[in-house]
Amino acid sequence: MVTDSRAWGGRFQEATAAVVEAMNASVGFDKALALEDIAGSIAHSRMLSAQHLLSCKEQAEIEAGLVAIAGDIAAGTFTWSVAREDVHMNVEGALADRIGRVAGKLHTGRSRNDQVALDLRLWLRRELTALGGELHTLATALIALAREHRDVAMPGYTHLQRAQPITFGHHLMAYVAMFLRDLDRLVDARRRASVLPLGSGALAGSPLPLDRDRVARELELSEITYNSLDGVSDRDAALETLSLASIIMVHVSRLAEELVLWASQEFGFIELSDGFCTGSSLMPQKKNPDIPELLRGKAGRVFGSLQALLTTMKGLPLAYNKDMQEDKEPVFDAVATVRQCVGILPELLGAMTVKGERMRAALKDGFLLATDLADYLVDTGMPFREAHHVVGRVVAYCLGAGKRLEDLDHAELSAIDAAFGEDALGFIDADRSIAKRGLPGGPAPEAVTRAADFAEIQAEALAGKLATGGPSAIERALHAGEPLPPAQPR
Repeated sequence: MVTDSRAWGGRFQEATAAVVEAMNASVGFDKALALEDIAGSIAHSRMLSAQHLLSCKEQAEIEAGLVAIAGDIAAGTFTWSVAREDVHMNVEGALADRIGRVAGKLHTGRSRNDQVALDLRLWLRRELTALGGELHTLATALIALAREHRDVAMPGYTHLQRAQPITFGHHLMAYVAMFLRDLDRLVDARRRASVLPLGSGALAGSPLPLDRDRVARELELSEITYNSLDGVSDRDAALETLSLASIIMVHVSRLAEELVLWASQEFGFIELSDGFCTGSSLMPQKKNPDIPELLRGKAGRVFGSLQALLTTMKGLPLAYNKDMQEDKEPVFDAVATVRQCVGILPELLGAMTVKGERMRAALKDGFLLATDLADYLVDTGMPFREAHHVVGRVVAYCLGAGKRLEDLDHAELSAIDAAFGEDALGFIDADRSIAKRGLPGGPAPEAVTRAADFAEIQAEALAGKLATGGPSAIERALHAGEPLPPAQPR
């Protein structure tokens, strides 16, 4: 007769110290895995029944009880207990409260070690699917903006110094490329997360005739793990998700930084909507780009989550160690953060005003067409290194004379080098410079259009991949409060 309510309490003679109970418990955060835990338990119970380790009646009782518990959790009426430590024992304990001793048979052939490894993978698959949809929405919004502004000339920068003329559409397409790479990485990360560790036991598998492939089919997972030690101790899927989230936030933060700069009076390239800004409690004239600043700032938070889990995992011997309880909070927080940041960007970008005339005016200072003059000399047969030096002297002359390149006449140019013909002045033109740069990946309006066309094809191909391999029918039904799909055929 079991008298100790602790799942592991049989060999213990003393009660758990209250401070230990508080520190040991993880239910405060791992309850986020509840529906995934129930989905895994339903699939496991169906397999146990198919393998004659549960009777059909017992399995039906267990499944009905689990579905009812899922309904309570979704409705917010489930009572969570710290004394039951974690999400697994809370669900199993609640099941025992409902259906009695038969609930204890659910844990046949599994450990909390492989159970939590499965729950986390299912949760990651669901969240990555949702984040992928948000990345696709963001990339699509940027593509539309790039098309709209393919003709808007602006300075391109290196070292935050004006460098050469480009178009605003071209600049936006750089971020499209970043976020599509992120989406591609996400699809790969989700595929690697979609592996079944259940059946690994505590570390050494099980002597029972478990059908791991059947459980994988029930949960629509593509593979099973092939080493029980790795199955319970691997957290690569969590690390990969945090790595992916960190790279996404690098890109979000870079875009946010440019929005902050462009919205400043010094640049004045855009105006952010009042709905995405705040004011100052002291200075009535202020309009602060708080949302882009928060987007930029939250990157550090996500990076910290990655570093935290890397540090937790780096020194752990095989197999499971309690340290690994620390894997969930950084993952939960980072995924929520990156989803919030990616999710707000399409609306933020759609509400901004682009000041094309201010961008064009910025082309007049900084000698942005110096490279075009060097290209002119190269066309005459002069080696580029020599042309570079010649145009450097032209720039030095302008600086001394207080002139821009556009202010020069042919006499001034030919006085510096006789290779400048009268047609050289035609190269000092921003629109000509941009139009001539029509190679694939270039800033010319036609090249931007081709890039946008190609990006749309990429985005839709990735969306197609994202549409398959998401949460299983069991998980979708539990989250939607709908009837479960039938079990896989025996």
